Amino acid sequence: MDTAPSAQPLTATTPAAPNRRRVATAAALASAVEWYDYFVFGIAAALVLGDLYFPAGSPTAGVLASFATFAVGFLARPIGGIVAGQLGDKRGRKPMLVLALTVMGLATTGIGLLPTYETIGVAAPVLLVLLRVAQGVAVGAQWGGAMLLATEYAPEGRRGVYGSVVQLGVPIGVVTANSVFLLAGAFTTDGAFSAWGWRLPFLVGVFVLALAWYIHTRVEETPEFREAEKALAEKERTEQSSPLRTILRDHLGTVFLAGGSFAVNTATFYILITGVLDYTTRELDMDKGAVLTVSLCVSLTQLVLIPASAALSDKAGRIRIYTFGAVGIALWAVPLFLLIDTGSLLWLGVGTFVASCFLSIMYGPQAALFAELFTPEMRYTGASLGYQIAAVGGGGLAPFVMVLLLEATDTSMAVSGYIIVLSLIALGSIKVLADRARSR
Repeated sequence: MDTAPSAQPLTATTPAAPNRRRVATAAALASAVEWYDYFVFGIAAALVLGDLYFPAGSPTAGVLASFATFAVGFLARPIGGIVAGQLGDKRGRKPMLVLALTVMGLATTGIGLLPTYETIGVAAPVLLVLLRVAQGVAVGAQWGGAMLLATEYAPEGRRGVYGSVVQLGVPIGVVTANSVFLLAGAFTTDGAFSAWGWRLPFLVGVFVLALAWYIHTRVEETPEFREAEKALAEKERTEQSSPLRTILRDHLGTVFLAGGSFAVNTATFYILITGVLDYTTRELDMDKGAVLTVSLCVSLTQLVLIPASAALSDKAGRIRIYTFGAVGIALWAVPLFLLIDTGSLLWLGVGTFVASCFLSIMYGPQAALFAELFTPEMRYTGASLGYQIAAVGGGGLAPFVMVLLLEATDTSMAVSGYIIVLSLIALGSIKVLADRARSR
């Protein structure tokens, strides 16, 4: 029988403010560079990878193959979450975050150096898939470590705000990835961009290794983990307990409810930054650079909205703010694609901006919400699994499902329906979590 663990207050000595700020900054930077590396693949998948690594068949088949490779990274994310969660709950948040950053930096740089199908044949897509899997494992391991470094250092009553600095890594990653691609396109011809210009955003990944070293040498373990470590050591001496085994035995329902509550957010997000990029440039003949610019501008607004919604959740409650965002996504799903289908950059901007507002309202408090679902000794494992289940069920498949729905129905309203179904699942999951919280 699953029971949701109660939220845990800070139990260790409150760290000094300068140390707290250094840790929060390191966690935000780790999240930003990790997501940058992850997002450049999504943009490249929409623009060039289909032709370069999956050349056989129609353009649609190439895009589907490219998006399938994009989705493989999401399927690998729970592996990273499980492995890093288990070790992170037993050995510490910081070592797993450093390892995740190192793997991501090496994998992203490897993609930037990878020969194409024309050069090495079938080995090219095989290696691309393997490197994408490595990216997925890395980002699956990263989120829990960065999120817990921030939230477990937070002063009382500000866990939402501190958790949001990690969530800001997503829009920062999107803005940076779009900016680098825009610069690469601006300074190269179309032919040069397809030949080598697209590789430049991936080669930036090598700088992740420097950040990994900084965190390894300058950031301390969280106070809550140090307290939990003592309790876990005593428990292991008597029971040989495992955080993963405890989650699977007693709290698996909470993990799935967390994933169900968040799948609509991650699916809609990847539809906006990847699926819409492909749809508008391939089906609506809109300019690639203009669409990327709209995406960049919309993502900039999230830098304000995410911390604002997180701060509001510290006062009004996580569930209330989270629910408002989920309802908004459901109501905006149809107007979103009616506006996109006009082929107008203005209406594309309006549609995606409003959708992004609702996504930000959900995303801001999400880190603190997930952290508070689990006790410290199992928090890395539980929160990571919930997040990565949502990533697989929502984000990883969303661009692929979007292309399939458009091909099968010839209407973007099918994509709106997909978003609405995920919204209803989210609202049902949120209600159960809220009922459990009230019954404790």
